[in-house]
Amino acid sequence: MIKSPSLFSALVIRTLTLKTIGILDRFCCTMSEGSKDEPTAKLMKRANEENEDSAERVQAAKRIKAEGVHAEDEKKYPKKKVVLLMAYSGKGYYGMQRNPGTSQFRTIEDDLVAALVKSGCIPENHGDEMKKMSFQRCARTDKGVSAAGQVVSLKVWLIEDLIEKINEHLPPQIRVLGLKRVTQGFNSKNNCDARTYSYMLPTVAFSPKDYDTGNIAAFRLEPETLQRVNRLFAFYKGTHNFHNYTSQKAANDPSARRYITEMSCGEPFIRSNSEFAVITVRGQSFMLHQIRKMIGLVIAVIKGYAKEEVMERSWGQEKVDVPKAPGLGLILEKVHFDRYSKRFGGDGLHERLEWEREEEAIKAFKEAHIYPTIVETERQEGSMVNWMSTLHIHDFEATATETQDNKGHKQDNAEEGNDSD
Repeated sequence: MIKSPSLFSALVIRTLTLKTIGILDRFCCTMSEGSKDEPTAKLMKRANEENEDSAERVQAAKRIKAEGVHAEDEKKYPKKKVVLLMAYSGKGYYGMQRNPGTSQFRTIEDDLVAALVKSGCIPENHGDEMKKMSFQRCARTDKGVSAAGQVVSLKVWLIEDLIEKINEHLPPQIRVLGLKRVTQGFNSKNNCDARTYSYMLPTVAFSPKDYDTGNIAAFRLEPETLQRVNRLFAFYKGTHNFHNYTSQKAANDPSARRYITEMSCGEPFIRSNSEFAVITVRGQSFMLHQIRKMIGLVIAVIKGYAKEEVMERSWGQEKVDVPKAPGLGLILEKVHFDRYSKRFGGDGLHERLEWEREEEAIKAFKEAHIYPTIVETERQEGSMVNWMSTLHIHDFEATATETQDNKGHKQDNAEEGNDSD
């Protein structure tokens, strides 16, 4: 029997309603489960954020603590501008100045900065950025060159027993010998009026070119030869164009003009059965290799490889082949601050930058670390004698388009990376 249309419609509607309710129930359950996961996710996210915040707070606390330590040091030991008087034997070092990115080439400044940090007179995080401490060396000495009177300027915490604490962290061949307060604007390079170098060499360097160098110990320098040596060195006094005495310097470059006030060779003396002498030169500033070439050319003239007129010609516009003496015997003796001392030395706050009280310590360091190294290295390696054997290669007569020394200047600069002023 067929039901009436109205009854059939009611049954269909009821069936659809029940299905719809089931679907809605399942949807609500799904939504309910999703609602339960959402707070959990939020909690986990918040926990991660709190962990990150905690790590940041730890790092911030460390920074604050470090800054607090620095602040305490600032209060207890005020940061002041000073100069340090240094002495060092340059053997085994690639010059004075640090060369960032070339850690295999150890320099004097590498060891100095490490000692400054370890002694506690500069912040540890400034070790790689010494500009923050206004650090400046007076002279950049070349590879193997020593110093008895180097001066560096920088800001330090004036801790107790500062010099002793720095020296505790330095090797014996590097020493800080003195300290003086200077003005805030002082710069050891820019305020320097002049520099004095010495050069210790075996006197056999002035022997005739046919002398038997196998018997170095027997050679003695004649007084007449010493007089001629000093007459030639005197030619350098005054202002000259030294473009031939360095690398990559054009004849018309104004910076090649340098002022020399003194140059002479002292009386010979005996060390380890061989005769040595010391040449002293003072000038406003010096270029890379300049002093070694000044000495090298005089040796070439004395030995008879070159005529005296080559010295005058070397200051002209043409290119002249000037030999470069070994670096072993070169020593930065003293740096001069006459104008600064005159202006500020008597103001009641600062001292004159002179080191009379340190003279004995300077002399003792040279006798213990510099002179013996030069003598022993010369005896073992024969650097001067080996160099003398190359003098015949140089062409002192012709105008050289590329000199013997300049052929290898790129390698020299790669190794040394410094100039002398």
